[in-house]
Amino acid sequence: MNKTLRENAYRYGNLPDPAPLAAAYVPMQKSSEPTYESEKALARGTLFPGLDLPFMNLVNDELASTPLTEMMAIDFVTDEMELYLDTHADDDEAFALYQTFLALKQEARERYVRRCGAVRQEDMLGMQEFAWLKDPWPWDYSPRMGG
Repeated sequence: MNKTLRENAYRYGNLPDPAPLAAAYVPMQKSSEPTYESEKALARGTLFPGLDLPFMNLVNDELASTPLTEMMAIDFVTDEMELYLDTHADDDEAFALYQTFLALKQEARERYVRRCGAVRQEDMLGMQEFAWLKDPWPWDYSPRMGG
């Protein structure tokens, strides 16, 4: 290897000569139906059962039921629907479902903020004191706080 190639080797890596090329294939998702319920989708890592391919056959089926989990689950479903719509923009039924979940997401966040405190900086608007770092933290949830 000449000196110039050796000095710039970091740019090209150490592939054997001739290095085979790889071609990735990602099949197009066919439909937005059927879907998991939001909390199960969060636990499983996908809203769509057809895409549910557990890593090393390790399966999460349940998460603790807390106000934070509820908010996270609805947020997750909204993100999943948005990813689906990125490739299926003409699916009117999926877009209507996405709109429904956007409204649920806003309601869940507002409910959580009333109950547990600010989630985002904007949630501090109109508060009487700086309460960003006050207890309880979301992971300090206990059944005594209510369901």
